[in-house]
Amino acid sequence: MRFIKFFFIIVALCFLQSCSKTSLYQSKHYVFGTIVDISIYGESDKKAEEATQAVLHEFTRLHHSLHAWKRSDLTSLNEAIAKNKPYINPSPELTEILKEAKILEDASNHLFNPAIGELIDYWGFHQDEFTPIHPDKSKIKVLVERKPSLDQLSISGSSISSANAHVKIDLGGYAKGYALDQAKKILHERQIKNALINIGGNIIAIGQHGNKPWRVGIQDPRGSQAIAKLDLPDGWAIGTSGDYQRYFINDGIRYCHLIHPFTGFPIQNVYSVTVLIEPAKNAGTLSDVLSKPLFIGKKEDREALAKKLNIHHYLIIEENRISMTQTMADKIQFLDMHSQKKNHLEITH
Repeated sequence: MRFIKFFFIIVALCFLQSCSKTSLYQSKHYVFGTIVDISIYGESDKKAEEATQAVLHEFTRLHHSLHAWKRSDLTSLNEAIAKNKPYINPSPELTEILKEAKILEDASNHLFNPAIGELIDYWGFHQDEFTPIHPDKSKIKVLVERKPSLDQLSISGSSISSANAHVKIDLGGYAKGYALDQAKKILHERQIKNALINIGGNIIAIGQHGNKPWRVGIQDPRGSQAIAKLDLPDGWAIGTSGDYQRYFINDGIRYCHLIHPFTGFPIQNVYSVTVLIEPAKNAGTLSDVLSKPLFIGKKEDREALAKKLNIHHYLIIEENRISMTQTMADKIQFLDMHSQKKNHLEITH
């Protein structure tokens, strides 16, 4: 089966606002299994290119360190856990990432759970191309009943271990956002005042584009164009989880990579969830992580979960239904009015 990969959020630089060829430096690359788009405004090409290369070098390092199924620090950790052995002398960075991911797992009521790598692998998402499978309910039940969680990690300065040998860590819902935060640090160190970093739809803004905020578009999850646009001010980040990039279809059923830790099955009937994150030290990380609990959780629990996680701005697109917070509605502008009208639009508080 051939899979057409769409991108979570379309950066709307030259399409949604005018571009200055002399002031805007843009570069596209392929890292983390997706397109990385780096835009720097108001700097010489030489300074912008050097800063871009520094960011890409960091992205490549993180890709090799945190990869979930190709040889990496993370796979070495998972192999040690599977053998009931401690992983000795983990990097300080990996230790801190796991500590933060554990906090976020707990806060999300375990809907964001990076320890379910066995389930992700079972569904075939630990590979670059996805082969449709016929799910075995009994096998999935066994994997779920193993109840892997980052809570089962024992983390110290010199080792990481787990009481549950079935903890298999996959940071696919964390790493791109973490990389955004690292990119922001690098650009600030290099005195880049205005930039937009996009890793497959997880985006963070630094400064602005000329005399206007950076403007981004939110993709139609059932099309290739932007369905809406909004301004992304300095320090804000945006991220989307969707069922339309990593998925396969079998017997007319769409199975995406977003798996419910309690059922073991991919989520269905939710097309996309977009969260807008206010400036924070880890805004990039939060833009990656926090869309997952809203995507996976029950519809009736979303408002309470969003409140618990301090998500003030979100947009959820389902079949014939679009819902969003009032604060998101105040910031967003729909481009496809026909699409908006044919869907039931609900504003939450």
